[in-house]
Amino acid sequence: MKKNLAALTVLLMIATPMVAQASPESDLKEFRSHFTNMFPEVPVDDFINGVYSVDEASRAQWEQFEEFPPYEIYISKGEDLFNKKFANGKSFATCFPDYRKGVRQNYPKFDTASGEVVTLEGDINKCLTDNGEKPFGWKKGKIAYVGAYLAYMSRGNKLDVKIPNDAAAMDAYNRGKKHFYAKRGQLNMSCADCHYYNPGKKIRADILSPALGQPTGFPVYRNKWAAVGGDGMGTLHRRYGGCNKQVRAKPFAAQSDEYKALEYFHTYMSNGLEVNGPSLRK
Repeated sequence: MKKNLAALTVLLMIATPMVAQASPESDLKEFRSHFTNMFPEVPVDDFINGVYSVDEASRAQWEQFEEFPPYEIYISKGEDLFNKKFANGKSFATCFPDYRKGVRQNYPKFDTASGEVVTLEGDINKCLTDNGEKPFGWKKGKIAYVGAYLAYMSRGNKLDVKIPNDAAAMDAYNRGKKHFYAKRGQLNMSCADCHYYNPGKKIRADILSPALGQPTGFPVYRNKWAAVGGDGMGTLHRRYGGCNKQVRAKPFAAQSDEYKALEYFHTYMSNGLEVNGPSLRK
């Protein structure tokens, strides 16, 4: 009986194919193919322009706005903040020595020493606290201005997010991937429902943008944010929170482990596309 059971076990192992876990590289290839197959007329490099890459009417309006982009003033404000001396005589340039060459394309990154995903906003505030200064708020205001300046200095550089051969890094990546595809909220919707399966389609009066290329333009100036008060600028985590609210889910805190993992996966899926932040969105 034991011999028969052992033989049956071996037969089942041979007959049942092993399902290999997808690698980030294979995820990226499949992710990009999904969008290039869905929108064969859109050059892959144009996906950095969000909904304006897939809707002609929206693009025409956007191109008019870009003649006098409303985010330009915030690039200047970010430059002033970046160059302002801290009380100890140092500045942000101490923490970002390669800013003239561009640094935005390398974020988010995984720090193997701490076992955590590090975002650009995280390093901006770390620079402040390491130099005895008070940190900025996470979602808008000064942190978005400095981010806008660093993104502007990085324009044209291609996203190059690394997933090191490290168990904690892979765990963060997979948590972000799970978050992207998981349904949540009273509307039972995921990031993927809108931006992977249905880009180009309307939801109420808005046209959904493709997930491919979305992170390249952040921080962004949104007309919607400006219309409700404030200056219109915001970080990627501000946008994540807004998306969660729209599906009637309680948002996570900006720079939470959940949103940092989501940004890690989301941005890696746009590796190889050019940074074009700050950008203008509806």
